[in-house]
Amino acid sequence: MNPETPSKLTKIFGLDLRSLAVFRMGLALVVMADLLSRAKGINAHYTDAGVLPREILTQQLLHPWYWSFHLISGDFFFQVFLFLIAFLIALALLAGYRTRLAIIATWALNVSLQNRNPALIFAGDDVLRAMLFWAMFLPLGCAYSLDSALNSSPKPLPKRFVSGATFAFIVQLIFIYTWSAAYKTKSELWWPDGDAVYYSLSFDQYATEFGHFLLGFPIPILRILTFGALIFEWVGPFIILIPFRTSFFRCLGIISFIFLHLGFELSFSIGVLSYLSVVNWLTLIPTELWDKGTQLISTTARKGLTIYYDADCGFCKKVVHFIRTFLILPGTPLLIAQDHESIYADMLEKNSWVVVDWENKRHYKFEAIAYVVSLSPILYLFAPLLRWQPLMNVGTKFYETIASNRKFAGNFTRPFKFRPLQVNSSLPFNIITLFLLFLTTMWNLQSFVDQTVARRPLKDDWINKTHHFLNRKTFQTINIIGYITRLDQSWSIFAPAPPRDDGWHVIVGKLKDGTEVNILDEKRPISWDKPTLKNRQTLYQTIQWRVYFINLNRTMGKKLYPHFADYLCREWNKKHSTDQQLESFEIYFMDERTVPPGETQRVEKKKVWQQSCSGE
Repeated sequence: MNPETPSKLTKIFGLDLRSLAVFRMGLALVVMADLLSRAKGINAHYTDAGVLPREILTQQLLHPWYWSFHLISGDFFFQVFLFLIAFLIALALLAGYRTRLAIIATWALNVSLQNRNPALIFAGDDVLRAMLFWAMFLPLGCAYSLDSALNSSPKPLPKRFVSGATFAFIVQLIFIYTWSAAYKTKSELWWPDGDAVYYSLSFDQYATEFGHFLLGFPIPILRILTFGALIFEWVGPFIILIPFRTSFFRCLGIISFIFLHLGFELSFSIGVLSYLSVVNWLTLIPTELWDKGTQLISTTARKGLTIYYDADCGFCKKVVHFIRTFLILPGTPLLIAQDHESIYADMLEKNSWVVVDWENKRHYKFEAIAYVVSLSPILYLFAPLLRWQPLMNVGTKFYETIASNRKFAGNFTRPFKFRPLQVNSSLPFNIITLFLLFLTTMWNLQSFVDQTVARRPLKDDWINKTHHFLNRKTFQTINIIGYITRLDQSWSIFAPAPPRDDGWHVIVGKLKDGTEVNILDEKRPISWDKPTLKNRQTLYQTIQWRVYFINLNRTMGKKLYPHFADYLCREWNKKHSTDQQLESFEIYFMDERTVPPGETQRVEKKKVWQQSCSGE
């Protein structure tokens, strides 16, 4: 098919390779941010000395078909090693080096990390896990990557790619919103009452200062926001499937959902979820927008740029390919200096690559780097800094050192090999991805009907019949694939209803000398007053701790409290002298269940755990 005249199917379910590259880089950055957040609690959350030792996890909380490399050892340094490996692989994904292997490894390590402590799992983790899975089947390294820079195939890559994987990715993106909307319709708070936004913003565990500002709006306004959010989740995702003026409606969908998630980010502390969601929508940037952008940046200076390199220097050849790719100067000729007598003479005399501009002026050494950077549509802002004379002097010295030691410098680029890149959509590949999408669809349907049946009286309707059908032994066996791949999913954030079990913990410790201390913050005196949002931010530090404290007050908390209490004893006594050792403590939950609009909020003090630290 002529890529200039794509079919309707390709326009709707195809993805531009440049958009996939933006998605790859954004996804890698989100993974890295997630790892950095989790790294703050490595000891507490992932080692045997933390809140959930491996033995307890495997005996009480871990699903039989879930797996985790992080269960190999509960040692702190082993967990640090896995975190470091995951971060380095995410860096490779960001740069687009051996992209397919990098995304597979990133997915595997992310699943492993999530399975290690289910008490930390939040909606953002579910979205990240799902998108990493489908990303394994997409050609993410075909643009703006080391792989594309070193593409040795003479056959040009297409701009747009359509396959079972692109179809599955788009359907999965739609599922996140439409299934969430479906769950919400089961609660009167969303429809017809319209009080869901009020309850969501009242949940202090997630709310931000801006969220509290919105909570001050009149109830009729909050109800309009509730109905608007619900309708938009139902209808909004399908904008991208409109078969006419597809590029326009796709851009409209992207912009709309970006603003939606920016609103969520301002209103709630929800970790990487908003950023990840924005990254997901950038995958849909249409080819027409990229082409228009390419035309806008195709200035005379950029079109007139030519770069010459030393054919006898493998390091030089690779570096100029990297420069062209990452400075976003596609189409710039990269020519062998030896094939042009005058250029070759200059190369030998200057001991430098030769950059020729649109006016046929030649540039050398570090000054040539500054010139090429000045043509980059993104990094041109750094050109004045590179031309700053002190930096120019240092850069020139560095360039001359590298130029005089090319063989040694080649050691740093040796791992990067020229390889052919191909974009294929084979029948077996498409069958596999569509089968996995079918399982994902069945899983979402099963989760929806199971929750519906559990929340209502028994009815003889399609939901009950579907519930019985999907819980047959055959489907239970097939579900194993979902557990192993972690395609099991349920998009129920703030659904069916926003959480109303709000409150905060107070942990009163008694030292051996009889002194009472605040275990959660020993610098502050014991207080039963409601903490400010700033105090909560100091207490939780990361989204993982925030989710953990929420889960302590849920059904899972009965299994978590004993080991959380043991952890508190160990950590306190490890950090304090003998006379300041912790003798015992009591954990209280100040239950502030959210009441309907206009009613007086009440707080109930509950003792949820008592612990002796003797023997710790």
